[in-house]
Amino acid sequence: MSGTALAVGALAVTATLAVGVAGAGVAAVRSVQAAGLADAAALAAADAAAGAISGIPCERAAALTGRAGAELASCTVDALIATVEVTVPVGVFTARARARAGSAP
Repeated sequence: MSGTALAVGALAVTATLAVGVAGAGVAAVRSVQAAGLADAAALAAADAAAGAISGIPCERAAALTGRAGAELASCTVDALIATVEVTVPVGVFTARARARAGSAP
């Protein structure tokens, strides 16, 4: 009987560790996704500010992040430099990333 209890305990510990590692992996992937989306959104906003593409800079950034299932938390454009912050849901948590793009006037 003690061998069975030991095996069940070892299995429970292993399962708990596997779930924890999987959760950390998902969070890491979503964090990298948030960083990439922030980069792309900042570039889109900076391109719109510079006139390289049509549209309002922060609206372009919001549309891009929305298509990817993320949210544009903030967007500012100063001359030709765009700064954005993007949030990506990770279960009950949120991954955030910030990026700047543009050229000095």
